[in-house]
Amino acid sequence: MYIKRNESGQVVQVSREATEECREFVSPGAPELQSFLSGEKDADSLALSKSDLAFVRVLEDVINVLMDKGVISFTDLPEPAQQKLLERQSLRERRNSVGLMSDTDDDII
Repeated sequence: MYIKRNESGQVVQVSREATEECREFVSPGAPELQSFLSGEKDADSLALSKSDLAFVRVLEDVINVLMDKGVISFTDLPEPAQQKLLERQSLRERRNSVGLMSDTDDDII
């Protein structure tokens, strides 16, 4: 990808091909490019968003451990939390059933 930066060095324009304005090549996975494409203000914001997604899986695992040990019951959770857990469980089972990921894989792509 080719980018154009402003005076502060932030990405302000992107092109698949080199143009008069977009001359600097960056890898498609470059954090600054990903940040620009996702609308995040900076790489720290992008990292925080990715961390949030990973943390959701941690919380889900903690809830499952608490239920397995009998500390809490599924019905102790508020209805919206129950629905979200059921949706995630269903999505993960469907994904695993087609062999795309194992149960130990993270949900982050």
